[in-house]
Amino acid sequence: MTNRLPEWMVRDLSLPRLRRYMRAAHGDAPTAERLYWWNIEVSAALLGSLHCLELTLRNALHNALAGHHGRPDWWAVACLNERGVKLVDDARRSCARRLSRTTPDDVVAELTLGFWVSLLSQGYDRHFWVPVLHSAFPHYRGRRDRLYKDLTSLVLLRNRVMHHEPVHHRHLAADHDTIYRVLGYLSPELVKEAQAMDRFPAVIAGRAETLRGVRTPRF
Repeated sequence: MTNRLPEWMVRDLSLPRLRRYMRAAHGDAPTAERLYWWNIEVSAALLGSLHCLELTLRNALHNALAGHHGRPDWWAVACLNERGVKLVDDARRSCARRLSRTTPDDVVAELTLGFWVSLLSQGYDRHFWVPVLHSAFPHYRGRRDRLYKDLTSLVLLRNRVMHHEPVHHRHLAADHDTIYRVLGYLSPELVKEAQAMDRFPAVIAGRAETLRGVRTPRF
């Protein structure tokens, strides 16, 4: 066992970031190095399914709320809380800096996954979930709070993946199942299509071999 990572790795990727992998590898530097690369590989393998879920969720919620309020910029008249109003304003300003003319579709694309998931929180139950947003999930018959809990967990996963953070410590197989379960509430057809292209099962199955050094990660 050795506790020395390659000098170039420490220089280029930063010791504070790599220390988390060293701790997970119990001080064994070669294992920590392989875990780092596998973490990138598995993060990349999650991008496709997370992409499908995020876009389908935001489009389903937006279409439901636009129809309910009778206008594509439904946020102008909806009962958003203070944080929701700020997120919409931030999105509109961001669009205005890049575009000569901002459309509602531009704002929809700019809003974060966290914003869309927040619309399913308890504070919006009476304004959004009960009158309209339950219909955005045609294949779901459960409670709002269970759906919100699943999506909140996936927001954390998505943000860690997108910000290049460690995800290896999570129960990733369960996360992957949750992505497709929630996506199935929205579009079973898309689940079938996405799963046919999904390489996550092979990546998660190869973790042990990767850490032993007998399999090279690919991303």
